[in-house]
Amino acid sequence: MGVFKKHNNFWIDYYVNGRRKREKVGPSKTLAEKALMKRKIQIAEDKFLDIEKQKRIKFRDFTQLYIESHAKKKRSWLSTDRHYLKKLGPFFGDKYLHEIDSLLVKRYQIARRGEKTYKGTQVSVAYVNRELACLKCMFNWAIEWEYVRENPVKKVKFDKENNQRLRFLEREELKKLLDCCSDVLKSIVLFAVNTGMRKAEIQYLKWRDIVFQRGFVTLQNTKNGETRRVPLNNTAKQAVIGIHKHPESPYIFCKKDGNAYNFTKSFNKALVKAGINDFRFHDLRHTAASYLAMVGVDFRTIMEILGHKSLDMVMRYAHLSPSH
Repeated sequence: MGVFKKHNNFWIDYYVNGRRKREKVGPSKTLAEKALMKRKIQIAEDKFLDIEKQKRIKFRDFTQLYIESHAKKKRSWLSTDRHYLKKLGPFFGDKYLHEIDSLLVKRYQIARRGEKTYKGTQVSVAYVNRELACLKCMFNWAIEWEYVRENPVKKVKFDKENNQRLRFLEREELKKLLDCCSDVLKSIVLFAVNTGMRKAEIQYLKWRDIVFQRGFVTLQNTKNGETRRVPLNNTAKQAVIGIHKHPESPYIFCKKDGNAYNFTKSFNKALVKAGINDFRFHDLRHTAASYLAMVGVDFRTIMEILGHKSLDMVMRYAHLSPSH
């Protein structure tokens, strides 16, 4: 325990239950010494620990609080955050929030990077980074709600991602894929290739979002948090018109019970049947952009259709344009 000066302020340094703590007091050394003495008395009388115990909460319990108070209000809850918490829970669940430090977060990062997906491939850097970003958000709210004072994720360096992947379907590959799709999945694939919309945007697309007369889809909740209008060509229109409308569901692509249809497994099975490797549903978005670039659509228009925030993301398709 002690008092030390850093820049123009005095700090106190002490240990509680084996954990080192530091507090900034101010420019007065006398006040710092009094503050340290107060902490010593609190620790000796176990009063300081009582203050700490009032806000003690385990990660699994805080997760429920986070879900109800914040996560479910986010656009990404159903498609992303819910899955991230399923991975974070088993690792951190029995830990109290104040016990989770940067070293433990780093161990989680290393452990997750060593795991395999259900396809047998390595868990991607991007996915682990999204999980850590979710954890970081949780601790930011924990600080806001006064459960902890610091965010341990801030001290962990995220792995560098490779965002230059550009896999798209050649025309012949697209034909093979469509031949292996059910009627509904075929409509979804055609709609994706002809709009460039994201998986979650298509999965939760509602009939009210489409104005057939004007030929536009209006997306209210996008990844960027902004409203986006996506033009519909004749193929995209026909793909939707051919869908049977559920009498009690607002979703265009839905199951028999009216809930939104998660077509990931069906899509992956169609890929295997078609003999198409190294391809994800998100790559249909690259396919849409690639086809637009090939027929000479300008990059600014492609950027607006796909909802990118800058031209840098679109310039990946420059080599496909006729003018290149």
